[in-house]
Amino acid sequence: MRYRSFGRSGRSISDLTLNLSERTLARGKTAGPALVTEAMENGINSFLLETPDAILAELVGRAVADVDRHLIFVAVRIGNVSQRGQLIRDFSPAGVTAAIDAVLLASGIEYLDMVLLDDPHEDELSHATLSALKALRASGRIQMLGIAGGDKVMDAYVSTNAFDVLATPFNVDASWTTRNRVNAAVSRDMAVVGYDFFPDYLSSLKKIESGNRPKWGLFDWGRSKHQNSDLRNDGLEGFAFLHQTPGWTAEEICLSYALSEPMLASVVIDTSDSEHLARLAELPERTLPPGMVAQIEMARVKMASARTA
Repeated sequence: MRYRSFGRSGRSISDLTLNLSERTLARGKTAGPALVTEAMENGINSFLLETPDAILAELVGRAVADVDRHLIFVAVRIGNVSQRGQLIRDFSPAGVTAAIDAVLLASGIEYLDMVLLDDPHEDELSHATLSALKALRASGRIQMLGIAGGDKVMDAYVSTNAFDVLATPFNVDASWTTRNRVNAAVSRDMAVVGYDFFPDYLSSLKKIESGNRPKWGLFDWGRSKHQNSDLRNDGLEGFAFLHQTPGWTAEEICLSYALSEPMLASVVIDTSDSEHLARLAELPERTLPPGMVAQIEMARVKMASARTA
């Protein structure tokens, strides 16, 4: 594992941040905390609660109880509250304050290293809410305040200088808009966290390209013209090599690519499987095959051109 400076905080966190969610809870009362322990054994010291769930917070608290607090980075996304099985948007001052208090109480940790506002729309975040969050930051209950999302409204939030962190989708297909937003955040001394490094449409490409296709006859008779037309129109066929590189899975290539971006302080991984976690934890020490970055850039440009055609 390797570690990077986290924005203006002066902290160093692991290249990888482990996302903790309902899937973590599904492992059970013992296996859930064990996953956090396994992550720490693999050098991961950064953890992100997907929601301000009290049970999830308690799980993390139990797992890190015997670890020096300053060696662990604990963050939470807020803005979505689960009520009767449904997620309710709540960015009110009372709502965000209650969410943070609930996580701190359930986890037993003294403070949260980072609070991420989960994809706030242009009209969802009031001055009163920002004031409440800044008061919590001033009191030391939260150390850093950030925003998470990939929409254009993120540009406006970055420009306010009100936030310490930007969390954004970042992968082999990251647009120039995303890259410029990352540049803008870094120029304001914001830390940048990448997530969604292996989007579903790249994962499912393997099934389209090989796994579920029928055997075709001479000159590819029997091939679905519609299927291949869709691939060409989307520019997706340019990324087929992700699933055809010896010694690498497509997920590993995509994660290594995200880790090669020096402006990212950490990349979020999402797994509840111990073996999968161990494999991903090895990626910071691996180097992409020669020419792979150039191949990715060519595919990215081709895909962008297909979308604008």
